[in-house]
Amino acid sequence: MTAFFDRLADRIDRVNSVVSVGLDADPDRIPDSLADRDLPRWAFNRRIIDATHEHAACYKPNAAFYEDADGWRALRETVAYAHGKDVPVLLDAKRADIGNTSRRYAELLDTADAITVNPYMGRDSLDPFLSREAAGVFVLCRTSNPGGADLQDLELASGEPLYRRVAALADLWNEHGNVGLVVGATAPEELETLRAEVPDIPFLVPGVGAQGGDAEAAVEYGLADGVGLVNSSRGIIFAGEDAPGDDEAAYFGAAGEAAKRLKKRLNRFR
Repeated sequence: MTAFFDRLADRIDRVNSVVSVGLDADPDRIPDSLADRDLPRWAFNRRIIDATHEHAACYKPNAAFYEDADGWRALRETVAYAHGKDVPVLLDAKRADIGNTSRRYAELLDTADAITVNPYMGRDSLDPFLSREAAGVFVLCRTSNPGGADLQDLELASGEPLYRRVAALADLWNEHGNVGLVVGATAPEELETLRAEVPDIPFLVPGVGAQGGDAEAAVEYGLADGVGLVNSSRGIIFAGEDAPGDDEAAYFGAAGEAAKRLKKRLNRFR
């Protein structure tokens, strides 16, 4: 099987885009016209994929929106449909644990092509993910939420903040060339610092959409040899919320236009 970052590089070249579309199919925000479908989240995602796949380097469903019986069914259908459009899927699950628990979590990669993981429990908790050489493993490093500083900015005895140590460890763990880092776009100076310290690791950069992150910094420092992802979720998939009534064409057309605009915006800096 082709390694994830090789496949991602091919996809980026093919569609000239580093846009990751976050499929956060919040049931409370899905249009009423889809409410009576067997799997409303799948019906929603299918329409989003149809509208955006020409501009998407990757899709990133967040597991939080699928963790119930119908949700997992919707997620499997979503991944299969994205693959049918030749778009890789990164599951934003932030998993890790020890022993058998982590090995079971890693089975999520039987469905998705890549996953986000939490490094707080150390290397052994990530081994079941890292050992899957064809999968992408994005390690949480510097997140875009304000509370991330509570731990990530803590100064170690060496004088470096914790998030920089996480990046250095991820670099050591990258034995199979399948490791990426999650680094938020809301702190561009930290993006720049991390890129200098780990020049060969692709970043997944969230926060450019609804969170107002720095698009130029996301591209300038997020890509390693042209490979990386800049994610927008709500800013794309719910762009049509102001569409009139049950006009599905207008609703999902707005998502397609939002993805296209973000692609053009990011490409100005590539």
